Amino acid sequence: MSTPKNTLAEQISRELANRIISGTIGPGERLRQDHIATEFGASHVPVREAFRRLEAQGLAISEPRKGVRVAGFSKAEVREVAGMRAALETLALRNAASRLTPAILDRAEEAMKAGDHAKDVWAWEETNRAFHRILLEPCAMPRLMRSIDDLHAASARFLFSGWRAEWEAPTDRDHRAILSALRGGDIISACAVLARHVQWSGPKGATLGNKSRAGQSPADNL
Repeated sequence: MSTPKNTLAEQISRELANRIISGTIGPGERLRQDHIATEFGASHVPVREAFRRLEAQGLAISEPRKGVRVAGFSKAEVREVAGMRAALETLALRNAASRLTPAILDRAEEAMKAGDHAKDVWAWEETNRAFHRILLEPCAMPRLMRSIDDLHAASARFLFSGWRAEWEAPTDRDHRAILSALRGGDIISACAVLARHVQWSGPKGATLGNKSRAGQSPADNL
């Protein structure tokens, strides 16, 4: 059972992660221990633990004599995250496939349709993440799913940093193709589409995975 200290550290790290991922706290900004402790009514102990969690997620960097700041990210990091997602999510889907009931596929379709009507990039990202998790969680591999969750957080950060001002709700063809293959029992095709799907083009059209297809929203590759 978590101690109160650990519970508070989790709360602080989760809130700070949300701010970093959404862009509320930008790359390079300092995370001031005193200010954060005051905001959350906490001692420095859970705040330091929260910082360690953020560092483990790649969201913060600790520098000697300079404190902790929000980590930036490079094109190379975006490529790395995309490649890791392709490998780990296809592994999860292969292991989940035999447990994907019609009801689970229906839930995934509901999440996909909700994304079609998302009012902004934040709402879309939430439905996108739900779609992937619904299909992958039946793999029954919790350690793998924790790694995938961290990679999704990184992908969300890249998305928010580059596309907030240009958002248009997409019609996600890849999600539809994945569902169609799974309903037809074609796991190989579903995994192939999924692997291609997460090799997305990054902020402002920079080629960070496969080139985006004509007329396609960047969200089609997440």
